Order: sequence, then structure tokens, then C-alpha cells
Amino acid sequence: MIFDSHCHTRFSADSEMQAEDALRAAEALGLGLVFTEHLDLDFPGDVDYTFDFGAYWQAYAPLCGDRLRLGIEVGMTPATASERETLGTDVPFDLVIGSLHVLDGKDLYFAESYAGQTKEEAYHAYFAKLAEMVRTHAYIDVLGHIDYIARYAPFENPEISYGAFTEDIDAVLRAAVEADIVLELNTRRLGARRALKELVPVYTRYRALGGRYVTLGSDAHAADAIGANFRAAKELADAVGLGIVTFHGRRRELLQ
Repeated sequence: MIFDSHCHTRFSADSEMQAEDALRAAEALGLGLVFTEHLDLDFPGDVDYTFDFGAYWQAYAPLCGDRLRLGIEVGMTPATASERETLGTDVPFDLVIGSLHVLDGKDLYFAESYAGQTKEEAYHAYFAKLAEMVRTHAYIDVLGHIDYIARYAPFENPEISYGAFTEDIDAVLRAAVEADIVLELNTRRLGARRALKELVPVYTRYRALGGRYVTLGSDAHAADAIGANFRAAKELADAVGLGIVTFHGRRRELLQ
């Protein structure tokens, strides 16, 4: 059974998805799920992207089984680099994703975060910080959505384009491979042909550098997004020779 290893329920500040709705959607698609709630410390703005670990366990542990695991998505910052003991060992997450949502104190969601920068400047800074955070967050299991910046950057062509940022992207991929961190294949943008085309060389290069596995994650915040574009993701993984995995008790499980 393939798992959607990245989704958010009501324990994430930007989601109201109910666990039962997510599980029904996943079962209809023949998928397993990993809930990966947001933990972004020192997040800019007024939104609190933290959650109560105890309440999370109390609410969802009774639902866990073959189809559901419990994880977390850590927004990587210098503050979370020191969370190794808590997030790496003390809390029994099945999966820890590390992602970059904030750069130089600015939320990458907002267009104004890119003001005064060319695409080349913004993307170079993004990949440099991403590589640095991967090196300082060796406790994570999965590197989330390497193409996150392309969702929101207000440039005419926001794609990450391996050919244009080869050295920058290679630095991220090498850091992940050296730390034995699995690369996520985030499926949110795979419905767009251009996005899919630009991601193929990134994952091909990851395989060439020694990467062997990916997780699939819809990054769903609503039940109707569970498993979105998974067919395209599985075809991409197969085409470049990457196995699909999830995690259980922080241990990698090969799904295909």
C-alpha cells in the first residue's frame, strides 16, 4: 500500500481537515496516511504554527494502525537545529519531515518576500539556505518539497529549473544523500505539465548522486487533496529508478 506521507489536519494552524475525513478519502483511494502537523518556531506574523504534542497523541493514537501513522513537519530554522533530542528521540513520531518555509525572516508564501530580488538572487538564496538547513538537521527523515519556492514566487517563470540552478540544487541533493535523508516527491504541483517536466532532472540527479528513495506527499490541507497527482508521481519515481517509501517508528519502509 502506498502512503500519502505529508498531510495536515486541524492540529496545523492552516488546516481544518478532520482526521476521519482524511482517512475516508485515503481508504477510497487505497492509500495509507501520515499526518505531519506543522511545527514552525519563530514564524513571522501572528499565526502560531506549533501544536500540543500530547493532545495530538491523545486524539489520534486510537486511530493508528496499518493505514495511519503520526508525524511532524518541522520548518527548519537555526532554532529547530537544536531540537534534535526532542524531535529525534523523545517524541515517538513515525516520520519527521524538514522543510523550508521562511527565508531571512520572511514567509516565502507572500510576494513581498521577494521584493527587490531577481529570480536568480532569490533562488540562489533559497537553495543555499536549504542546503545549510539539511546539514544542520540531520535528525530529519525526509526533506520536504524542494520546489516549495516555485509555488509562490511572483516571477514570470517560477519553476526551479535544474539547468539554471545546477550547482545550487546539487548542493541540496548532496547534503540529503550524505545525511541519508530521503527526498520527498511533493505532488501538489504535478498536475502542471511544466512543473513535472522541470522536476524530472532534479530527481534524476538525486538518483545519480546516490539517492535511492522518495516519499510521496500531497501536502493536503483538505480531504479532497489526499493522494492528488499520485499517478504522475509514481510514474516519475519509476522512470528515474527511485523506490517509494514511508516511515514507521522512524524506520524506512519500502512500498514498491
